[in-house]
Amino acid sequence: MVQNFNFSGILNAFRLIASPSLAMPHIIVNDIREIPMESLKKHGIKAMAYDKDNCLTAPYVSTIHPPFKESWDRCKEAFGQDKVVIVSNSAGTLDDKDGKEAQALEQSLGVHVLRHTQKKPSGGDALTKHLQIPHGQIAFVGDRVLTDVMYGNLNGNLTIWTKQVITEKGDNKPAILIRRMEHQLIKMLHHLDIKPSPHPFYTNKSKD
Repeated sequence: MVQNFNFSGILNAFRLIASPSLAMPHIIVNDIREIPMESLKKHGIKAMAYDKDNCLTAPYVSTIHPPFKESWDRCKEAFGQDKVVIVSNSAGTLDDKDGKEAQALEQSLGVHVLRHTQKKPSGGDALTKHLQIPHGQIAFVGDRVLTDVMYGNLNGNLTIWTKQVITEKGDNKPAILIRRMEHQLIKMLHHLDIKPSPHPFYTNKSKD
């Protein structure tokens, strides 16, 4: 299912002018296999939320990217299936007629797909309400800066950016172009020494 145009993403991008830290992830990994699950749990993270395309699966594919299966299963075991959620800008949104794609994903990936009306980076309250966990105890994982990272930062989550794209094959052209721009944005923010938004994870970790 191809996503409709994301006006929220465009409008929220302008917020970076005033608050560039909204685009900076707290943790950068190549892919989900490098996420330090035990460290996250040790320092107070109680739930994990993920984008889908090019984070867990190839674009518009409903099955986990095969090399990620072991890590995905480990995440569900570590946090519990009810505390692992997928937040997509296609499945579970108003674009997903009758929620059919969300249901297919739930059967395939074994976790809940959030139903939400506002596309990322807006609408973070829906995730917090679903999990019934304080926003600071939720980690959000995604491959997109202007949607996933901003969504998590606006919602007060710990943000994890997966910088390695699974594949551009089958992805829509605007997403490919914007993602490449986002990679350049992260490089620029690093050069300017922009730090991510404060999060208790770092305070707790520094006490070890």
